[in-house]
Amino acid sequence: MTKKHDGPELLGRIVALPNSPDEAELDLVTNPYKDTIYLVRFTAPEFTSLCPVTGQPDFAHIAIQYIPNARCIESKSLKLYLGSFRNQGQFAETIVNRILDDIITACKPRYCVVKGD
Repeated sequence: MTKKHDGPELLGRIVALPNSPDEAELDLVTNPYKDTIYLVRFTAPEFTSLCPVTGQPDFAHIAIQYIPNARCIESKSLKLYLGSFRNQGQFAETIVNRILDDIITACKPRYCVVKGD
């Protein structure tokens, strides 16, 4: 996952799904309410990856909540990032922690929790 500068570069463009989370880019936008504490919630009820043991599809409901700091994650880039796990053979615990780490690295939120059901 690479961190992009401020301003959405993927928004309004036709963009292919990245092949892996390492190839995905999280676009950031300036938080117009950086002095206000508020919660951003994003859910992906049809998240898919591959079981690393069987190679069969795994399905999950991913919920991301964060309190933004100076920047927020643009939602189209987040959807593409989450979709990039589709062909990854990883356990759910690894994926949830990877998502959390990547969000913290990208936008340095005041608070963040990622839940996988």
